Amino acid sequence: MKLFAIALFVCCTLIASSASADTPDGASIVQRGNGHGVAPCMACHAADGGGQAAAGFPRLAGLPQAYLRKQLDDFANGSRTNATMQPVAGGLSEAERDAVAAYYSKLPIPPGAPASASSAASVQLAQTLATRGRWPKGVPACEQCHGPAGIGVGDHFPPLAGQPALYLGNQLHAWQQAARRNDPLQLMQSIASKLNDADIAAISAWYAAQPATLAKEQQP
Repeated sequence: MKLFAIALFVCCTLIASSASADTPDGASIVQRGNGHGVAPCMACHAADGGGQAAAGFPRLAGLPQAYLRKQLDDFANGSRTNATMQPVAGGLSEAERDAVAAYYSKLPIPPGAPASASSAASVQLAQTLATRGRWPKGVPACEQCHGPAGIGVGDHFPPLAGQPALYLGNQLHAWQQAARRNDPLQLMQSIASKLNDADIAAISAWYAAQPATLAKEQQP
């Protein structure tokens, strides 16, 4: 009986060790890559997951896990295109994408970079679009989907607050030009097509200046 118990213990330990070895380490992939050609995520998104404002690389820290996983999947299958991210996501296994998404979702939101000053007219335009929209043109308020001050809502409407203005502007232009198409019901393509360059510049700068916080459903 004693030998059986010892054998059972050893067997369970080996199984647990094997399972642990087969589970990718999100932190390791972010910091060192996956050892199979995928570069460390932190090279573009910074060690704290805060992104790089000047280069237009977005903040990933504190974003919903399901949203991050969907974006990685979309890059991998080509439904979201980006010359940098497609080979990265395509070089990660499904388990590795899960691990990276989980890792970033649990990181604290780092302090944002100081936002560039905007004119009073630009701020007023952005606040109008964010809180009231432009209904005569069929443009709803941004906060109807992305929450008050752009903190994000659920898994499909990501935070806008504290994201680099360059990144936000690039995405709006991509939606506008149908270069990005992985949104629910093509909502963003429709909205972005009704914005002009001044609208995009104003709303991108305004959201970049808003403090980033976790959405209510993510708060502990």
